Amino acid sequence: MRVLLTGWFSFRDGEATAGDVLALRRVEDVLERAGIPYEVVWSPGFRPGAPHLDQVRPEDYSHLVFVCGPLHGPQVEELHRRFAHCVRIAVGTSVVDSGTAAVTGFHRVLARDAPDAEPGRDLSARAPAGPARPVVGVILTHGQHEYARQRRHGQVADEVTRWLAGQDCARLELDTRLDTRDWRLSATPEQLESVLARLDLVVTDRLHGLVLALRAGIPALAVDPVVGGAKVTAQAHACGWPALLPAEGLDAGRLGTWWDWCLTSGPAAARRIRAEFLAGTRPDGADALPAALGWTQG
Repeated sequence: MRVLLTGWFSFRDGEATAGDVLALRRVEDVLERAGIPYEVVWSPGFRPGAPHLDQVRPEDYSHLVFVCGPLHGPQVEELHRRFAHCVRIAVGTSVVDSGTAAVTGFHRVLARDAPDAEPGRDLSARAPAGPARPVVGVILTHGQHEYARQRRHGQVADEVTRWLAGQDCARLELDTRLDTRDWRLSATPEQLESVLARLDLVVTDRLHGLVLALRAGIPALAVDPVVGGAKVTAQAHACGWPALLPAEGLDAGRLGTWWDWCLTSGPAAARRIRAEFLAGTRPDGADALPAALGWTQG
């Protein structure tokens, strides 16, 4: 017996969702426990280096298992034609129309939901759990044209996001802009702070991305997008925060070094700075404002 595991994550133009991949892991776990050999084929757009459907030889397999997703469409029907000699089973799938060729082509359908049938739990619910990954807020700006020739905002954003794509973490794009009409943005500072407080790390090239992260007691990997350093560098120094990189010194090695520091020593350092903020022991510009206004208490 040799089983080929497929799904919508296998098709060239298909997509891999978190639910689909977890359902696949549940099936893999069952097969491994049973001692049944199997292989998985992936979409080249999702995993370019993995085996793809158009690379495998159907005659090498005795069974084809289609995991998760809806059973419909020409891509599923093509599996029946190409793997006609295999025993074909669908598991954890949705059946919209039980009379279509995409459904009837399977020898057996272990559906999660189908017309006139009691629904079953999705396979992803019992998938083996992996270790939690860091949750990282990403706050970048492409603006600040006041820095003219010194600005490297686009370059910094490109390099940072390309590097971040290779990190094993959960990424959450955030913005410090407030908007009462756009549901994607926070409407109040408290809403944004509530998100920041639930993160493990913030990666930012914005002054307020740095300050608000530290205000929440969350470490920030800060990049100054202005050549020579500008307000992000000045604010990092004012706060006593060391995890800072210049635009002209940005590389994967230095990013990785500060990334590791932020996830190990950084949380304690960020909490200390948050405590300083709350204690208000260091003066800021607002303390000098009454005197600047010429105000004297009578």
